[in-house]
Amino acid sequence: MAAVVQAAPFTAFRDGESFTYRVSFAIFSHAGDIIISAHDDKTDGRDLVRITTDTRSNGIVRGLYEFDNKAEVVLDRPTSRLQSVKESGADPKRATDTEFVVDYATRTARFTDRVRTERSAELTLPEGGDPIDLISALVQTRDWNLEPGQKRDVVVQFGRDFYPLAIHAEAYETVRTPLGKYKTLVLVPRMEKDPKGVFKRGGEIKVWIAQDGSRLPVKMQLKLKFGAATLLLSKYEAPPEPEQISVATAPDQSGTAKASPPR
Repeated sequence: MAAVVQAAPFTAFRDGESFTYRVSFAIFSHAGDIIISAHDDKTDGRDLVRITTDTRSNGIVRGLYEFDNKAEVVLDRPTSRLQSVKESGADPKRATDTEFVVDYATRTARFTDRVRTERSAELTLPEGGDPIDLISALVQTRDWNLEPGQKRDVVVQFGRDFYPLAIHAEAYETVRTPLGKYKTLVLVPRMEKDPKGVFKRGGEIKVWIAQDGSRLPVKMQLKLKFGAATLLLSKYEAPPEPEQISVATAPDQSGTAKASPPR
């Protein structure tokens, strides 16, 4: 059974919420870290949410492959409409500096690449729904309350491309993370028509959503032909207002609130 996501308030991230994921890749159990955080912002009287994703290689892997990347996504809180995406960073091969800005009045978007300028382009928004970035789409699944066998359709923006995806609820699965053991629902995005990019090359993306009151995205995974990158939630900072999320929190030794693992 499928449903199409309609315009509705954006609830994937709460104001002040932060997720830290430990990244493993191939034989490396701690290849890097990804920190995703969200903060509400009022600009020109509009209720916006800014989501930043900081990615950094770590330890031995950093010695072999120094990678730093920062992305900022801006969405309209009342409607979930994506406003802009900025990304910058560097790896041993090249720097990254791109910006994606949406104009809903003309149903177009401007993609600007300041490093590879020939890739800059004016884009037409696809039919079938407003686009959303991949991270927000995956985390938004925490509020969908899907059950195995159900799915929802989304249009995902990645760089200058749009991917019409169906996110399938696969099965329940128990997952161990640095924060504890969770019963989760496994969700798998699929490009069912004319696959391209990672989907055409046999890649697979998965997200595991905790089924307790927290609904935390405790695990994500990207499988490619040459290996799989797995993200496990290692630290969680709840929003300042405890009523916004029904999860017990306790301070760690540094004084930072962390999600208490389910009993």
